[in-house]
Amino acid sequence: MQYWLLKSEPDVWSIDQQKKAGIKGAPWDGVRNYQAAKNLKSMREGDQCFFYHSNIGKEIVGIVEVIKEAYLDKTDKSGRFVAVTVKFLKKLNKPVSLEDIKKNKQLSHLSLIKQSRLSVMPIDSKSWKILNNMGKI
Repeated sequence: MQYWLLKSEPDVWSIDQQKKAGIKGAPWDGVRNYQAAKNLKSMREGDQCFFYHSNIGKEIVGIVEVIKEAYLDKTDKSGRFVAVTVKFLKKLNKPVSLEDIKKNKQLSHLSLIKQSRLSVMPIDSKSWKILNNMGKI
């Protein structure tokens, strides 16, 4: 299994909206950065992703699971970009703020810190465990 972090502005798509989508999940679409799109193409069914509220909150708030691998993004008229479908798994008991992530030296290598504009990024298994502990899971 691989781990990821997906960023969404909560006023556009929030963890609560994701939860309401239920077991059928919802497409993770609208990604137009080539590196982020490459990461979407690398996702496999069953992979888990942190759900990160960007701009407002700047914190990891939950976990979603990939239930459908990369397919053409219907919102992209050019036909170059992909989407995946994810379903809600859980909310973190304690959201993990970007500020707290930056304070943890073991997480200083994360793309979340080094490439702050990247919206879809891999998370290594050691960091996944650290972040889960920080989120009281």
